[in-house]
Amino acid sequence: MTRRAGRRTRPRSRDARKLMRAAFFVPAVFLLVLLVVYPVAQTVYLSFFSRSGQFAGLDNYGAVLSDRDTIDLSDTRLPYGTLIHNAIWISIHLPLSLFTGLFLALTLQKVRGAAIVKSMIFLGMVTPLVVGGIILRFLFDERSGIVPVGLGLLGVHSLAIQWTAFPATLLFGLILGSVWLWTGFSMIVYSAGVTTIPRDYFEAALIDGASSWRTFRKITWPLLRPITLVVVTMTLLWELKLFDIVIAAADPGGGVSGAADVLALQMFRYGFVNIPRQYNEAAVVATLLTFLTLVIAGSLFRRILLGAPKKKRRFHLVGGLRRMLHI
Repeated sequence: MTRRAGRRTRPRSRDARKLMRAAFFVPAVFLLVLLVVYPVAQTVYLSFFSRSGQFAGLDNYGAVLSDRDTIDLSDTRLPYGTLIHNAIWISIHLPLSLFTGLFLALTLQKVRGAAIVKSMIFLGMVTPLVVGGIILRFLFDERSGIVPVGLGLLGVHSLAIQWTAFPATLLFGLILGSVWLWTGFSMIVYSAGVTTIPRDYFEAALIDGASSWRTFRKITWPLLRPITLVVVTMTLLWELKLFDIVIAAADPGGGVSGAADVLALQMFRYGFVNIPRQYNEAAVVATLLTFLTLVIAGSLFRRILLGAPKKKRRFHLVGGLRRMLHI
């Protein structure tokens, strides 16, 4: 007598199913350890040893931080060192790109053909940064660049120059150019965030007679707080690892007098340009960048995940909006 077709097989045990699920993670975990965890651990280990292989403690960190390429405040003119340049880049680029993207997202919200305009603005985001750096080099060219020529026509002859040839304009030119390259990201994220705000809030504010500025300040901006944290986090991480746009627009030395030098470019020179190779110093800069990235990303992601504490009392739409708008 033959066995019946389609006979139900014996169910696997719970342990066997767990083991099979875990087996799917083995290749990913192996590649993660091999390509991420081990290089990071090796870099941190290398930063505490001298070139001869002797344990140096924090001597390498002291040497890098005391190097004038890292921090140079001996003069009021550029360059100030890679660490200060990264801080300047963040302090200018972050608010400009964030609020420009927010302004464009709100302005183009109800404009006909907004999708086409957003696509054109977003081109800067999808452009490779090496290509973006080369574009910036031509934009700031004294003879054919649109920036010097335009400023010359406006009568600002002091800025109608080759921006990449002078320390006073090189860094700020690259920062302003990077705003164009990154604004598309914040615009798209804010555009998506605005669509999640219930329209009832704006209608109630309109009925209560709130102005556009008060509606933005009391409703739109607070409700976009999670989106703002995401934009700030991603922008900060991008600003800390700046490399390709600087080396393409200037040179491996950070441009004239190192005026646009940044930490990632300094690490590149230590490990691949300088003779003899300074692998230990390069590991120090890499470790510092990793530490800064983890601290900033960890604190901001913690705020994103935990958020603000919720109030226990119930929120009535119209009454709550009147309290928010102080009407």
